[in-house]
Amino acid sequence: MVNSLGDMNKLGKELVDTSLKSVAAVSKGAQAIAAEATEYTRRTAETGSATLEKLLASKSLDKVIEVQADFARSSYESFVTEATRMSELMADMSRDAFKPFESVLSRAR
Repeated sequence: MVNSLGDMNKLGKELVDTSLKSVAAVSKGAQAIAAEATEYTRRTAETGSATLEKLLASKSLDKVIEVQADFARSSYESFVTEATRMSELMADMSRDAFKPFESVLSRAR
């Protein structure tokens, strides 16, 4: 409970410091997510380009179907892996952003 102006000042400073730590954690998490998304986009573009080259070099319809099926399978697997990774990064970011407030909340009880 706040009993004096000094206590309010201390509480306000503590909340600002805690908020800054939380914002720093969100910023760090957002950077990790952006880096991961950029890397995934690069890998996907390279895979698509390589697949196009294979398709253009194919001499038969069977080979075209095989290349396309391999591309579809690997694209799906890559997407599922990336979605899992992104959800882990987002969960980590949320946990890290809330962590500074845990001590404040535990003392408020």
